[in-house]
Amino acid sequence: MTSSAVDVAIIGAGIVGAALARALSQQGCSVMVMEAATPGGGATAQGMGHLVVLDDNPVELMLSKRGVELWRTLMHQLPASAQYDTCGTLWLARTEEEMEAVSRKHALYKSLGLDSHVVSDSELAQLEPNLRSNMAGALRVPGDAVVYAPVATHWLLQEASLLGAIVINQAAATGWGASGVILQNGQTVAARHIVIAAGMGSTALVPGLPLRPRKGHLAITERYPGFVRHQLVELGYLQSAHGSGMESVAFNVQPRPSGQVLIGSSRQFDAEHADVDPPVLARMLERALDYLPGLGALQILRTWTGFRPTLPDNLPALGALYTTGATACNVWLATGHEGLGVTTALSSAEILCHLITGSACTMDPVPFSPGRFGLTA
Repeated sequence: MTSSAVDVAIIGAGIVGAALARALSQQGCSVMVMEAATPGGGATAQGMGHLVVLDDNPVELMLSKRGVELWRTLMHQLPASAQYDTCGTLWLARTEEEMEAVSRKHALYKSLGLDSHVVSDSELAQLEPNLRSNMAGALRVPGDAVVYAPVATHWLLQEASLLGAIVINQAAATGWGASGVILQNGQTVAARHIVIAAGMGSTALVPGLPLRPRKGHLAITERYPGFVRHQLVELGYLQSAHGSGMESVAFNVQPRPSGQVLIGSSRQFDAEHADVDPPVLARMLERALDYLPGLGALQILRTWTGFRPTLPDNLPALGALYTTGATACNVWLATGHEGLGVTTALSSAEILCHLITGSACTMDPVPFSPGRFGLTA
């Protein structure tokens, strides 16, 4: 397909692949991106599009904090259709015990220079009058935001294209080797480096990769401007997000710039189909109603599901696929972001860009190394 090798061939044009294409192109690399279907149409399009700092562990905190910072630098460059909105997040506490957790989170954020504020019960009622009346308080993180990820993905690819990157749609990769990426049509894309950023599709290209699909449900309402003003998340969200159980739900609601209310979230391992599971959806909506009783009067416009690529330690794989052998250091992996792919797309791209180009990393890449799974060529 190519008369000469490109510097980097990226398999997958989700938001992580798109962010990496832009970052590498900015460094002067020649880049080709191959997408089996539509750019930004897989897990990228199925999620909530939140840009939120999460602190379940220090590594996740580092990656998500950097991701939010990098998105903030783009807020005035993104098109209006990307719907970037710094609505902030309220981490909600229902009990005094949870308020102690709020205080600990606030102290941690303060130590890292992250802007956050402890909110009392009366202040919370003023900020979000549609919340249930007996909340204990919250932590407000004003720098968190939301974005419409499919449009953001297309913009990142457009930026890369302006710098010379080539994006090929409907180009499914079936394998790779010393000569480059092998496409379903039998053609080969010659490349000095190959990045596998194909979400759940990465398992077909990397035997032994312990990636599992985690199904999630979402619902969106008709337009009700002002019904909620911040992204609202229960403190137990992280336990639900990273729990090992087969099924869980947690309260996570966000206002969209359109005036719609986006309602989440659920998680299921090993679900066999993408259809909406009515019992799981009902549990998720009941959880949301428990926090926002007025939701019951809102008209739901659409419900859907998506599959999040998840690794055993709940961290993405970013780095050289194999550390020894003939393919060492020229085949790279970028997958396993679970529900944080949008938040950490830019920071993940930053890490990989530094590794591929041999420049100094601003973050420690070691915790994300695919080598932690003992994969062998």
